[in-house]
Amino acid sequence: MTGRRYAVSDVMTSKVVAVRVKASFKDIVRTLRQWQVTALPVLDDERRVVGIVSEADLLPKEEARDGSPASVTAGDGSAAAKATAVTADQLMTAPAVTVAGSATLALAARTMARNRIKRLPVVDAAGVLTGIVSRSDLLKVFLRDDEEIAEEVRRDVLDRLFVAPSEPLRVEVHDGVVTVTGRVRDTTLVPVVARLVRGVEGVVDVDCALMGPLRHPDLDPDLPDIAGMPPA
Repeated sequence: MTGRRYAVSDVMTSKVVAVRVKASFKDIVRTLRQWQVTALPVLDDERRVVGIVSEADLLPKEEARDGSPASVTAGDGSAAAKATAVTADQLMTAPAVTVAGSATLALAARTMARNRIKRLPVVDAAGVLTGIVSRSDLLKVFLRDDEEIAEEVRRDVLDRLFVAPSEPLRVEVHDGVVTVTGRVRDTTLVPVVARLVRGVEGVVDVDCALMGPLRHPDLDPDLPDIAGMPPA
């Protein structure tokens, strides 16, 4: 996967536990407990994701044990309805928030943050379930090997921006932190390098220490000597 953006399909879990729309309340509870998850995609007969049923969707029934279902969460008709629900299609939150397998990890992360959820069902163009992606899955890119990251920075950033550098440019990566050193003719590209390197998957931080070319005092008499001493 080196040399291209990671997509959700690269990090998602393909084996997904889900329930059908007519799954019973007890089947849902049993599945949540067996697989140690807090939410499940709900599928129709074509395996399209039509909703999500979570522990929060099940709790109104327990709340109602101290009174009538209509008293659950005063003013919240949805909670009251779920207190009497017995199947997944009655309990689920719909429509489901999903993501395509081709989506970027950044888009998936923004979707999770915006909707305050921990995982997303992954669907194809027809809405059919193909996997699930969690917060921990999105962090997998930070486990990339340092040398793999360094090679991508050299090939896809430096070699493209600096076809014939005045001297070899050096890339070092330690625990995902990239350090780029050397001299380049065009220093206006230094901020571009930092931005592009930061966009490489798995990069934790960037120290872009590129400098301009050395100045020769005899050829550039108006410029200070590089070592800080006045010209002879």
